[in-house]
Amino acid sequence: MRITRIRLGRISVPLRVPFKTALRSVDSVEDVVVEVHTDAGTIGYGEAPPTGVITGDTTGAIVGAVQDHIGRAILDRDVDDLEDLLQRVQRSIVHNTSAKAAVDMALWDLYGQLHHIPVYKLLGGARKCIVTDITISVNPPEEMARDARDAIGRGYDCLKVKVGANPALDVERLSAVRRAVGDDVCIRIDANQAWRPREAVRILNAMQEKGLAIEFVEQPVKAQDIDGLRYVTEHSDVPVLADESVFSPEDAMRIMQTRAADLINIKLMKCGGLTNALKIASAAEVYGVECMIGCMLEAKISVNAAVELACAKRIITKVDLDGPVLCSEDPILGGAVFREKEITVSDEPGLGIRGVEPGRIAYID
Repeated sequence: MRITRIRLGRISVPLRVPFKTALRSVDSVEDVVVEVHTDAGTIGYGEAPPTGVITGDTTGAIVGAVQDHIGRAILDRDVDDLEDLLQRVQRSIVHNTSAKAAVDMALWDLYGQLHHIPVYKLLGGARKCIVTDITISVNPPEEMARDARDAIGRGYDCLKVKVGANPALDVERLSAVRRAVGDDVCIRIDANQAWRPREAVRILNAMQEKGLAIEFVEQPVKAQDIDGLRYVTEHSDVPVLADESVFSPEDAMRIMQTRAADLINIKLMKCGGLTNALKIASAAEVYGVECMIGCMLEAKISVNAAVELACAKRIITKVDLDGPVLCSEDPILGGAVFREKEITVSDEPGLGIRGVEPGRIAYID
């Protein structure tokens, strides 16, 4: 089975409600879809969101990286030479992790199809079902409380609440959400790098003193401020999850070795795909550090790949894969089944993706 063509397209999927964080606000998912075609007629699917504010990857950058570098590195190669192909993807260009992730997952998809096995079983096969949280965007406290109640009404029992847009309001925001949902709902928060280290400790400890029972805080300080991250981890009453600070297995190792965070967030778009995500998970197993699997604001193809990894590895104990349920529709055929908080992985070979609904993808030829 040889790779004969790389085809790119764009999809647009509207969100149920605007997605707001300390870094950005968007109304729809606008992703690049990658199709890796073979001489056997099979297609491997990948996807990448242009999340420039976090990864630096814009739509043009993703398209250019795949067309001019990554695609050329794998064209006319045999799918069964998987390790060589995966290394070629990572060596073909520096950075551009989202583009690499899209092609990387497409190659795993093809390899699973070639050998008639789902990717999650190739990677470990720990379980078939996982449960995700759902994101509550940054808004005025009363609006966040309403959104939280709506989420609980849809069956969610764990909320990831965005904070940081106005630190002075963060305790009030969380108080409103906690009052709205009661004491039995899990609440984790994501500051998206918005706080300074001492400020983060003050805010987090104030939240716990008010009895808000925060499970953990995600990336409270700037991504590059590892010393600041460690300061928060050492002085906060709330456990710390490293997210934007982790773009590679080396980043994850540094954080685990220096105990700069209590938990590690694995995102395919930051680390360059399933291949490097597996390395992070393996390191976490060695150090005994639990992981969360997360996503950017993505549609189902790329989130589906993350589901495969989450179902493969037990070191991934927390799941934040709500991208598809934040969308108002799902134009992707096949793959995992998303029933609000419950996600069931597909047992079809590869990633189980059959394509995109007709007319929903604009090809870039």
